[in-house]
Amino acid sequence: MAKVNYRLRDWGISRQRYWGAPIPVLYCDKDGLVPEAEKNLPVVLPRDVQLSGKRGSPLAEVASFVNATCPKCGGPARRETDTMDTFVESSWYFLRYCSPTYDKGMFERSAAEYWMPVDQYIGGIEHAVLHLLYARFYTKVLRDLGMVKVDEPFTALLSQGMVIKDGAKMSKSKGNVVDPDDLIRTLGADTARLFSLFAAPPEKDLDWNDRGVEGASRFLNRVWRFVVTHAEALRTPTPPARPTTEAGIAFRRTVHETIAKATQDIERDFHFNTAISAIMELVNALYAFEASSHDGMPAGERAALLREAVETTLLLLGPIAPHMSEELWSLLGHTESLFRERWPEADPTALVRKDVTLVVQVDGKVRSRLQVSAGTPEDRIQHLALADARVQPWVRERAVERVVVVADRLVNIVTRA
Repeated sequence: MAKVNYRLRDWGISRQRYWGAPIPVLYCDKDGLVPEAEKNLPVVLPRDVQLSGKRGSPLAEVASFVNATCPKCGGPARRETDTMDTFVESSWYFLRYCSPTYDKGMFERSAAEYWMPVDQYIGGIEHAVLHLLYARFYTKVLRDLGMVKVDEPFTALLSQGMVIKDGAKMSKSKGNVVDPDDLIRTLGADTARLFSLFAAPPEKDLDWNDRGVEGASRFLNRVWRFVVTHAEALRTPTPPARPTTEAGIAFRRTVHETIAKATQDIERDFHFNTAISAIMELVNALYAFEASSHDGMPAGERAALLREAVETTLLLLGPIAPHMSEELWSLLGHTESLFRERWPEADPTALVRKDVTLVVQVDGKVRSRLQVSAGTPEDRIQHLALADARVQPWVRERAVERVVVVADRLVNIVTRA
């Protein structure tokens, strides 16, 4: 017969240190271990503590804190000098955040019912065994006590990876820590942020690489040079970009495809690394567009496209490299902060393509690619894929069970021997 086994073990919550919530109990010679009276809560840590670095809690040396009155008999008592492990408070702090100024209890129930559960929790993988386990335990206890309605504290969880250097987790104890102050002094805070976000997706370990940091700096310098070089022309107001030439339409499509990809990668997956990669490709396209001859393209169209592309680049880079992006934004003549602007939205009309390239797979392996007009009927696409010369050797001697067409992206042919 099936049964449920619970593996929540006893938890040692006290630590011999100053920084932690006081444990509200006293030791009385007459009554033994006595909880502090509710009217005396919360117990507040003293400010005149000397941190000597010796063994034991420094609170034990503060007589004004240690010496107290027994709430049961009124006699002298000694206050507990251990404090609670920080995991105790972090097991319910999210509930307190719902009503931080509430002074009649742990939290205001109506506020907790409005805000909870937390939509997205992001934390290190080392939290999985301690903080997350006990946060769920606390929430369920408070639910059983009738203090909250929610069953689970967090709706979605993202566990970020570690930072690895020289083959080991970066930590002070291992002596392999990179001093951010040195990095900020030499290459700037934006470079440090860009590399950290670009080096790996958040759920993977980040392998610290000094050459990668230098590469991040070079990219930001490319953006800086382009804007500074063309600042005077870019400051001139232009009407919204509405290209009429083929080159202009293709370039504006690149700009808005970048907006769509960066937005999706950040909002849905928290994959800043692929969002940054898309921005890098946009900057490459920006340099290429500026350097090309543009025969037949009206000067106003070219200027409007360049301004839209540069502004889009800075808006997308803003959360990643805020200092440089803000300075370049003002250099373009904007008087309001970059961070008061709305996040850019992809223009659906700019994303429309006349032709699309479809990857053709046979039993999951890529065998060819098809160039077709956007909106080509599915049966026509199936016919073209099966008749393709590079596909034929893989389907000629086999029975085709089905052909799956993913609009504007993929044709997957499934066969049976």
